[in-house]
Amino acid sequence: MAGRVELVPDPGRADGWTLLADGVPQSYVDLADPEHLEFGYVRQIARVLRSHARGGVPESVLHLGGGGLTVPRLVARWWPGAAQVVVELDADLVAMVLREIPPERPVEIVVGDAREAVERAATGGYDVVVADVFAGAATPAHLGTVEFAREVRRVLRPDGLLIMNVTDVPPMAFTRIRVATVAAAFAEVGLLGDQAVVRGRRAGNVIVLAGRVPPLRMSRDERLLREGELVVFSGGARPWMDAKR
Repeated sequence: MAGRVELVPDPGRADGWTLLADGVPQSYVDLADPEHLEFGYVRQIARVLRSHARGGVPESVLHLGGGGLTVPRLVARWWPGAAQVVVELDADLVAMVLREIPPERPVEIVVGDAREAVERAATGGYDVVVADVFAGAATPAHLGTVEFAREVRRVLRPDGLLIMNVTDVPPMAFTRIRVATVAAAFAEVGLLGDQAVVRGRRAGNVIVLAGRVPPLRMSRDERLLREGELVVFSGGARPWMDAKR
């Protein structure tokens, strides 16, 4: 996470905190209630996790990107026995979060590069990988290639799931490339997001899913693109490879 980071208390909730990077909200944490999720895309990630767990409670989760540890806190609340590893590049951010808003349950935190951590990880070691890594407003280039996606597939168990947060602006060109890139490594891919964002009507977050994509109940304002719809969405976008980064 690049830029100056700070934790700001929520005047409306006694235990609420917002993590800002250069004044822009990055994470929200409620220390008393990890299930209170302020950001829409985080609520979508939470629903995906719940749905995926119907096929088996996750025993191990790898988080790429730490932020305020919002999702790790949620996983710890729902599945206390799950082993969790968080990889975060910013050592100062990690120190601040652990000092000011430490998680209720201990979480293993590795300070380092997300790709290097994945490449060192054991094959089939994780049920879920949650990727939420940004340098400014964009995902680092080395985390957006086919080779990286293949490494993520390697560390996932056969019925595992990748959950990747992506931010984009109309006409969603970056997301189309990201979908094509992940689809080059995984047989099953989905794209979850608000209708207006998926259709390229406004900027926002979408969630790329890959692996054992669970069935999800959509609200009228959401879309989950799969199979043919996702092929149409990608529109012939070419996957990114390491050599072209």
